Amino acid sequence: MMPRKADIVKIAYSDLVTACSNDHQSSIDDLIERAFGNANSSSLGIIAIIDIPSLPSLRSKLLPLAPKLAALPPQQLEEITAPQSQYQVGWSHGREKLEGDKPDFSKGSYYANPLMDDLVESMLERRRYKSTSQHDGDKISVHDKQQMEEVLKWDESLNQIKSEEELRQLANANPAFFAPNVWPTKSLPELENALKEMGQLIHQVGVHLAKCCDLYVATRCPGYNPNTLENILLHSKCCKARLLHYFATDGTSDSSNTDNEGDDKGDSSTDDTEFSSWCGWHNDHGSLTGLVPAIYHDENGNIVQCPDENAGLYIKSRNGDLVGPVKLPENALA
Repeated sequence: MMPRKADIVKIAYSDLVTACSNDHQSSIDDLIERAFGNANSSSLGIIAIIDIPSLPSLRSKLLPLAPKLAALPPQQLEEITAPQSQYQVGWSHGREKLEGDKPDFSKGSYYANPLMDDLVESMLERRRYKSTSQHDGDKISVHDKQQMEEVLKWDESLNQIKSEEELRQLANANPAFFAPNVWPTKSLPELENALKEMGQLIHQVGVHLAKCCDLYVATRCPGYNPNTLENILLHSKCCKARLLHYFATDGTSDSSNTDNEGDDKGDSSTDDTEFSSWCGWHNDHGSLTGLVPAIYHDENGNIVQCPDENAGLYIKSRNGDLVGPVKLPENALA
C-alpha cells in the first residue's frame, strides 16, 4: 500500500471564532465536511486551524524544552516518573509498545493535565465551596452564585458520585486519568508554565471547533443536541497533554518498519508498517486530539528544517486509504 498525497483542510482562527458566534448555520460547514466527512469518504479526520495569534510564541517556548527534558540525568528523570499512574503522568520511556509488542525506546514522553494539577482535589474543593455557598447563601450575591454554578458545570458528569470515598475509589481505579501532575520543578522549572499555556490554548481552540462540529451535525440530524461535543470539552477537565521527544537514530536500529526483504511479489505495494516507525499506528481516545507542528534539532541542539521528506504524519482515511506524509503548517494547530 503506497501512500497518496493529500492537502490538509485549513480554517483561519478568526473564521472559526466568527462561525462559533452563529447559532444557526456555520459558515464553515463545507470545510468541516471535507475534513471529517462520512464513513465512505476520503476525509482524513483532521483539520488545521491556522493564524492563531499566540501559537508561534508558545510553540517556540515549549517544544525546545523537550530535548532538554530528555537529556536530564537518569536520577532526575526518575523523580518525575510515576509508575502508579501507569506511566500516563510525568516521564515515560520504553513503556509503550508498538506493533509486534516491541517496547518503544525511540521516543520519550512527558504527560500532564494542563487544566488541573490534581483533578480529584480540585473537584473536592469545588464541592466543598458549593456546599458552603448553599448554606451561606445570604452572604453571596446572585451574580457570584451564577458565576460559581458556571465554574461547577464541569463536575456534572460525575454528579452521580456522591461521596469523597466514591470519588477516590474511582480515581484509584483509573490512575491514568486522575493521578496528579508531577513537574520537574528543580531540574526544568520552565516546563510547567510552557506546557500549561500551550495545553490551554489547544483546549480553547478545540472548544471552538467542537461547537462548529455540533452546529454542522445539528443541521443534518434532527434531535441532536447542538452543544453535545462542545459541552464535553468545555466542562470536562480530564485532559491529557503529551510532550514528545524522538531520540536521534543512526537508521540501523530495529523497529517496526523493517523492510520486507524477500517478500517482494513484483508489485509496488508495501505493508503499511513501513510508515509506523515513529509512533506506531493507533487510534486516539477522547473527544478531540490537538497536534502542534514538530520542531527538528540537529546534534548541537540547533533548530533545523525537517531532514527527511518522508517524515511526518501518516493517516488512514475513512475509506481506508493510506495518506501521507501530511504536512502541518507551522502556524497551525491540527
